[in-house]
Amino acid sequence: MNKFLHIAALLALAVSADLRAATSNYCGELQNAFGPFDYRKRAESANSFYLVEMAHFTPDVENGVKGNTGSVGSDLDYTLRAIPNHHRGLATLASLALREHTVQIAGMRYPVECWFLRALRLAPDDGAVYASYGSYLFSLGKTEKAAQLFKQGISYEPENPTLNYNMGLIAFKQHDYGQAKAYAQKAYAAGFPLPGLKNKLVEAKQWDDVPAN
Repeated sequence: MNKFLHIAALLALAVSADLRAATSNYCGELQNAFGPFDYRKRAESANSFYLVEMAHFTPDVENGVKGNTGSVGSDLDYTLRAIPNHHRGLATLASLALREHTVQIAGMRYPVECWFLRALRLAPDDGAVYASYGSYLFSLGKTEKAAQLFKQGISYEPENPTLNYNMGLIAFKQHDYGQAKAYAQKAYAAGFPLPGLKNKLVEAKQWDDVPAN
C-alpha cells in the first residue's frame, strides 16, 4: 500500500486515542517552534495569539481572499500549527477545501482531515472541533462519520448549540423527526441563530407551533 492510500485508510477510521497516536506519523507531531497553543485558552496567552493572528490570520486569510506573508494556504498552515484547534482557522480550512474541491490545500503540508485530527490530538474534548470536522464531512455527504463526530462532541459538551443543530439536521435527513425536533429545541434554547432546521420541521409539520390546516 503506498503512502497516500495508507493515509486515506487511517483517516477513514473513527476518531480515537489509538487513531490520534497512529496518525501522528502521517499528520506531523504537534510540537512546533511556536506553540502549540489551545484556542480555548487564548486569554492566557493573548500576546502569542496576537502575534500569530496579526501576521498569519488576517481577515483576508480568514475569508480565503489572499495570504499575508505568503499564500492563503501557507498562512493558514502556520496558524494551525501554532494553534491546532483554532476554531475560526478550522472553519476557514473547511470552507477553502469545499470551495476548491480539494483534499489538500495548496501551501499546506498536510491533507485537510489531518488538520482536524491534529486539533483533536491537542484538544480531544473541544466540542467546536467536532462540530467543524463533522460539518465538513457532512458537506461531503459522509453522513454516518459526521454523526459519529457530532455525537462524540455532544458527549463532551451536551449543550453545544452547533453540535445539537447539526445532529438535528442529520436526524431530519434520516426522517427521524422526533430526534430532529429534540436536537433543534436544545440548539435553539442555547441560542443557535439559524432557522433552517426549524423551517424544515415546520414544513414537515413536525414543529409544535405549526398552524392546523
